[in-house]
Amino acid sequence: MKKYILTSVSLCLTAFMLLAFTAPQNENKAKATTVKCLLQLKNYSGKKPYVVVSIVDENEKYQQTLYMQGQDDEWYNTLKEWWAQLGKDGKENIDAISGATINPGARSIIAFEIPEDKIGKNYKLRFESAVEDQDYHKKDLEVALTKENLKGKFDGSGYIRYVRLIAN
Repeated sequence: MKKYILTSVSLCLTAFMLLAFTAPQNENKAKATTVKCLLQLKNYSGKKPYVVVSIVDENEKYQQTLYMQGQDDEWYNTLKEWWAQLGKDGKENIDAISGATINPGARSIIAFEIPEDKIGKNYKLRFESAVEDQDYHKKDLEVALTKENLKGKFDGSGYIRYVRLIAN
């Protein structure tokens, strides 16, 4: 009898351990490509820039925010186009995808997830930038969202000197 109880307890513990440490398979979750991005800013005098990285469609309609550089939501409205389409209505929760601003001339490495159904389908990555009481750049950098471009270097036209993308 003791052997039966010990065997039953052992089987229950084994089943619990297998279930507890097995990742659930979510079939509804879209597949995504992780992209590392080196963001190099130009050297200028002034405050730190706010930068938002978004996916836009061929009609320039915002689809998704991938990253927000700048944690003080008081200044999100300086990114005028993004703010008008996504920010002010709180349509997206950007807490998990925001990071600290960096100094002019500095660089940072960020990572974001791009849904695979957006790659190669007339979508673009848009880097929008702004500095408090200075210039705003709706398209500091914009690049077609293709597999080839997810392994390239692209020059900015505003506060961004260049961006280097590396897809995993």
